[in-house]
Amino acid sequence: MTPHGLRDHLREAVGDERAGRRLDVLTAVGAVLLVALAVTVGRAIDRADASLYVGWPPLYASWDPHSGPGSVPALALAAAVVACGPLAARVLPWRRLLAATWAVSVLWTFSLALVDGWRGFAQPLESPYEYLGSVDRFADVGAALRGFTGHILVGSPDNWPTHVAGHPPGAILTFVALDRMGLGGGVWAGTWCVVVGASAAAAVLVALRALGAEEAARRSAPFLALFPGAVWVGASADGYFAAAAAWGLALLAVAAAPGARAPRATALASGLLLGWTVYLSYGLVLVGILAASVLVCARTARPLPYALAGALAVAAAFTASGFWWWEGYRLLVERYYQGVAAVRPYGYWVWANLAIAVIVAGAASAAGARRVLALLPGAVRALPTAVSGTGAVVLLVAAALGATAAADLSGMSKGETERIWLPFLVWLVPSAALLPSRDHRVWLALQAATALLVNHALRTGW
Repeated sequence: MTPHGLRDHLREAVGDERAGRRLDVLTAVGAVLLVALAVTVGRAIDRADASLYVGWPPLYASWDPHSGPGSVPALALAAAVVACGPLAARVLPWRRLLAATWAVSVLWTFSLALVDGWRGFAQPLESPYEYLGSVDRFADVGAALRGFTGHILVGSPDNWPTHVAGHPPGAILTFVALDRMGLGGGVWAGTWCVVVGASAAAAVLVALRALGAEEAARRSAPFLALFPGAVWVGASADGYFAAAAAWGLALLAVAAAPGARAPRATALASGLLLGWTVYLSYGLVLVGILAASVLVCARTARPLPYALAGALAVAAAFTASGFWWWEGYRLLVERYYQGVAAVRPYGYWVWANLAIAVIVAGAASAAGARRVLALLPGAVRALPTAVSGTGAVVLLVAAALGATAAADLSGMSKGETERIWLPFLVWLVPSAALLPSRDHRVWLALQAATALLVNHALRTGW
C-alpha cells in the first residue's frame, strides 16, 4: 500500500473527521472511566483485605493535596507549551527542536518534582529500599558482582534492599559510578535521573525522523515534552532506564536509515546501549519487541549483526565479571514472590495496570492508540511495499502496546507500573500525532492537567 493509500485507509478506518473526533473523545472518556473503576474497586479491595499494598490504588501513592515551589513554574510551563508548542514544533529547525524538547522536558520534570519540596526529586532515591544505601558495598566492584546473586533472596546473608535485588547490577553500578566521580547522594542521583530521563523525549523524535516520520515527530514533540509520566521520571531510576532504552532504539533507527553515516558503528553503539539496558532491568528484554519493529519499519536487517555484537559484548563483560543474568532473573522471580507480590491479586492488577498506563501516558495517548489500532491492519498490509511516516508511528506504537501487554500478562508487574513501564509507555505518546491538529492544544492541556492533578493531589512514592 502506498503512503497515499495508507492515509486513505486512515480516513476509512476512523470515518470522516467529525466521527473520528467523536470517537477520540469517547475513547478518552472510556479511559477516564477505567481509571475511576480501578480507584473504586481498589479501595473496596483494600477495605476488604488490604491486599494491594499501595496507598491510593491503583497508584503507589497517598492522598495528600499539597503545593510546593514547583507549582507555579509547572503551571506556567504547561500554559506556554499548550499555547506555543504546536507552532514552535512546526517551524523550529530540527536540531533546535530536539534541544528545545529535551530542555522543556527537563524543566517540566524538575518542576513537577519540586511540587513535593526542594528535595522532591532526591528524597525518593534516598529511601532504604533504593540503590544509594548499597553504594558502599561496591568498594570492590569485582567482588560485589561475583557475589551479587548470593544476596538477592530474603533470608540470604546481608540481602540486598528491594530495588537492588529486583534489578541486574547495571542499575546500582550507575550510582556507584556517580559516587566515584564525586556525585554521590540523593541530589546528584535525582538530577541524573531527571536530566537523562527527560532526554527520552528527544530520543523518540530522533527515531521517528530516522524512520521517515519527521512530520509525525514534530506533531509529537509538545506531547513528549509534557509527558505525564514525568511525575515518575523525576522520582525514580526507571526514568533513566527509559532514556537508555529510547536512545538504544533511536541509534538502531539511525543505523537502519537509508544513507546513514557510519551505519555499522551506529548499530554497534545501539547494541551496546540496548545490552546495557537489559542489565538495568530484567523486564527490559521486552524492548526487543520495539527493536524488531524499528527494523521492520526500516525494512532492513543490515544493522542487526552489529547491534547483536554490541549487546553480546555487554553480556559477555557481565558474565566474565561473575554475574550470570539468567541466574539473577531466576532468583529475582523467587524474591518477587517472597514479598507483597504473593498477596497482590493478579485479577485486579491485570486490568488496573492499564488504568495506570492511562494516567502515565495521558488521555491523548489513549485516543491516539485507538487510531493506531484502527490503522494497524493497513500498516501491516503495506509492509511488502513501503512504510510511510504514519505507518512507522502505527507500528512503533503497536509494538509498545505489545510490550506493555506482555509485561502485564506475565504476572511480574502487579502494581507500581507507573514507574516500571516508563520505557514502554513513552513510546505510546507519538500516537497523539494522529489526532487532528485543530485539537492538539486541547489534548495538550489534558496531558498537562493529568500530571498536575496527580502531583498536587497525591504524594507519590517514587
